[in-house]
Amino acid sequence: MGLTSSPHDDSTVLVAEMRIAPLTREHALDICTWHYDAPYECYDMTGSDPDWLMEPESGFHAVLAGDELIGFRSFGPDGQVPGWTYDDTALDTGGGLRPGLVGRGLGRRAISTGLAFGRAQFVPAAFRVTVATFNLRALRTVESLGFRRIGQFRATTDGSSFEVLVRPEE
Repeated sequence: MGLTSSPHDDSTVLVAEMRIAPLTREHALDICTWHYDAPYECYDMTGSDPDWLMEPESGFHAVLAGDELIGFRSFGPDGQVPGWTYDDTALDTGGGLRPGLVGRGLGRRAISTGLAFGRAQFVPAAFRVTVATFNLRALRTVESLGFRRIGQFRATTDGSSFEVLVRPEE
C-alpha cells in the first residue's frame, strides 16, 4: 500500500510502513523540485544539485512508504547550519517530507524511522538536530523523541535563528 494515489498527488495519506532506502536518481530529481509554503521556504530543495544528493558523502537516503518517496533523511554535514561550532560527539541528522505531506502527522514516524536506520548504520553516541527556531512543530516533534535543547545561534548565512538539540543513544 502506498502513501499517495500518485507520486505527486498528496491528497490521500495511507501509510502502511515507512522505510529508509538508497536514494535513486529519480528520487533526487524529485526532491530537487520540492518547494514549501511560507514560512517553511527555508527548507526548499529547489535548486539543489541531484548529483550532490546522490554522493555517498552527502549522506542522503530516501524515506519510502511502500515504494513511494515521501521524504528524505540525511546523516552528516548536511544537517549542520553555518554559525554553530559542531563537533564529533554526535551524528548530525536532518530531513524533510514531501511538501504536500507536511503537517499531517507523519514527521514523528519519518524521524523515528531515520533514527533507527542511523543507529544501525552508524552506531553514534548521540544524534544532533538543528532546527529553525520558528519551526515549533518540528521542535515539539524532536523533543517528543528525546532530543534536548543545548543551544541557540544565528546562522552566519542570513542571521536566522536556530536551535541545536541532542539525543544521547544508550
